Amino acid sequence: MALNIGMIGTGWFSKVHADILSNMDGVNVAAFVGTSQEKAEAAVKNYATARAYSDVEQMLDKTKPDAVYICVPPFAHGDIESQLVQRGIPFLVEKPLGTNLATPKQILHGVKKAGLLTSAGYHFRYTDAAMKAAEMLDSRKIGMALGYWMGDMPQVYWWRQQEGSGGQFIEQTTHMVDLLRCLLGEVDEVYAAFAHRAMQDIHEGVTVHDVGTATLKLRSGAVATISNTCMLPESDKVGLAIYTEQGVIDIQPDKLIVKEKGRMTEIRNAANPYLRESEAFIHALRTGDASGILSTYEDAVKTMEVTYAALRSAETGVPVKVGE
Repeated sequence: MALNIGMIGTGWFSKVHADILSNMDGVNVAAFVGTSQEKAEAAVKNYATARAYSDVEQMLDKTKPDAVYICVPPFAHGDIESQLVQRGIPFLVEKPLGTNLATPKQILHGVKKAGLLTSAGYHFRYTDAAMKAAEMLDSRKIGMALGYWMGDMPQVYWWRQQEGSGGQFIEQTTHMVDLLRCLLGEVDEVYAAFAHRAMQDIHEGVTVHDVGTATLKLRSGAVATISNTCMLPESDKVGLAIYTEQGVIDIQPDKLIVKEKGRMTEIRNAANPYLRESEAFIHALRTGDASGILSTYEDAVKTMEVTYAALRSAETGVPVKVGE
């Protein structure tokens, strides 16, 4: 019997996921929920089995989906997840989980109580680069890591507002924080400095910081620095470089670069990480085997604890213990 999947959100990510799902055997994209009926109607045009809704509760009542993909801006999280938890509907949610930590922690309590199957959209974990890096790091001593997300400011209104996106470190650089946790282990303490340098003068209504850097102490004893900016005219670089006693393992969006003993090896991503992510989630829905899901909601909350600690540290000027 085919699985019916509901899509909440009508932006770029919902289309990425819907395209992948619609090409899977035994999977129907059953519905789109938009902030307006017009947006939902526009989103369903390319999916023969999908119906359009402007209300989450109505979609759940009429479609009765087997699972839901949540692809909404950070500020829109909370009520959607609560409805799914109450009904016991599994979900895959795009990052970040919110603009603050209170909402995800409340949702997590319900997810754990219900024993609900979840997945979080940290697609970097599913890249060939990250998987190969994990293999290599098994036999190396990790000293430190340098992460970066250096680019321009996304052209959507909510991203520029602190209450809309949570800021660049929470909304975007979270991918590098998550990759750091995945490969180097948990973070105990964060000290961060963020600043407003240019974007408030260039664009109207900007309240997010446009530069920032965070120093992280890891439980293993390793240290890391992750920096970001959104003040550049175009994207510069994104990645996580890990420094070991044997050389450098540098994870970039499209490849892995390994520098050891005077040699440089480049391994390009072959598989689509978004496809891997959905295959793992759909397999878990069908079989109950969730071993292929590399980031659950609970794990994503741990990443959110780090990014939110960075924001709190930047606001207070003092180091912040993660989870406190």
